[in-house]
Amino acid sequence: MKKFLMLLGAFASLSFGSMIGMEALGEEQVLGGTASAAGRGFAGNAKAGDAEGLSVINPARLAFDTKTVFNLNFLMEMDDAKKDGDHYSVSKLSLPSFNLSFPMGMWGAMGLSLWQHYSSQLKEDQKDKASGSDVEIEYQGSVYELVPTYAVRLPFFRSLSLGGSMHFVMGNTSRSLKLGADKTELDKTETWASGNYIISDYVDGTWEIKDHPAYYTGALQYRGKQVSYFFSYTTGYTLLNTLDYELRFSELDTLASNRVKREIEVPAMLATGINYRLAKRHNLMIDLNWRVWENDIPNMAGSWKISESTETQKDFMVSLGYQCDGSPLFYESYLKRINYRAGAWYRNWYIKDVFEVGGSLGGGFPLGRKGTALDLAFQGGKRFADTDHQWEEMFIGLRVGLTGIATWGQERR
Repeated sequence: MKKFLMLLGAFASLSFGSMIGMEALGEEQVLGGTASAAGRGFAGNAKAGDAEGLSVINPARLAFDTKTVFNLNFLMEMDDAKKDGDHYSVSKLSLPSFNLSFPMGMWGAMGLSLWQHYSSQLKEDQKDKASGSDVEIEYQGSVYELVPTYAVRLPFFRSLSLGGSMHFVMGNTSRSLKLGADKTELDKTETWASGNYIISDYVDGTWEIKDHPAYYTGALQYRGKQVSYFFSYTTGYTLLNTLDYELRFSELDTLASNRVKREIEVPAMLATGINYRLAKRHNLMIDLNWRVWENDIPNMAGSWKISESTETQKDFMVSLGYQCDGSPLFYESYLKRINYRAGAWYRNWYIKDVFEVGGSLGGGFPLGRKGTALDLAFQGGKRFADTDHQWEEMFIGLRVGLTGIATWGQERR
């Protein structure tokens, strides 16, 4: 059993890679990260325009849109973690966000977003060479948010807008651990009688907000001829995760089952950003968001003495971005109509001593006369942990977004 525990401990230490916080909340996705935002290092929430669309971190930006915007995003990522000669790699495909927004003239604008806030994905089989036993481990889970948004420009100060959004939380999480029989303590002449028994630990649960239907974000946006900036505040909330545990013997008999409710205190978040426009088409941008975690996060844990909690820290992200806006004129050459993007970011994760640096290149490629575009972003970087059990992980990814623009409900000119 000690060898099993050591192997499970090795899996737990992998939380410093793309499996960050697997027993806690999982890997935190960039707030509403679209393919267009990823191309400029996830900066640009202050960039307001005719069809910038919905921003989860800055709902006030939506008030400056004059066209209906539909946006769908995909993420394909490969991660490679190394430590003391050990090596681990994983790939994933996910749908981080879906956004829809439409203007209502003098009544402002409304939007709806479905985005993935946290994710946990891992499936791996290992064989303990010392004991000859097999170990299977699988994590699957997502915390999704449905975010309706409303924003309006002030009547006498049209350069200013106010916006607010509600975040309805949903999702599920599960973990499966299967351990084969350990025959190392048996005499060779007696191993035939031990059988190929398997002990399985299953955990399955759902996510919701405790005592409230949602949490909230409020924002103020200023849009000038050259400079635009925003400030936003997101309320703190308590995540409630209801978990059902089952310990099974050879998948036939349930040895133990119980239900546990764990509560995770998510602190309030402050965010700000600025976009500076040069020569009409060139945009320089910087975004910053931070929150102060005060309490450790209770883990799923359960059987086999997995750590009961995950230590937290002050988490923040600073991102720098550049975008060269393509020409809106259809008769211009195709290369001049492309949006060119580049960016970089530094990030403290919510888990203590876990950090990330990354960079990206991207483009928005027009698909027709009305402004429909295909957004591509290539991103890469490194995640690392400043601890004794340090895993260094390199990651590369491709984000693909489809942005559709229309004039639903507006009069034709």
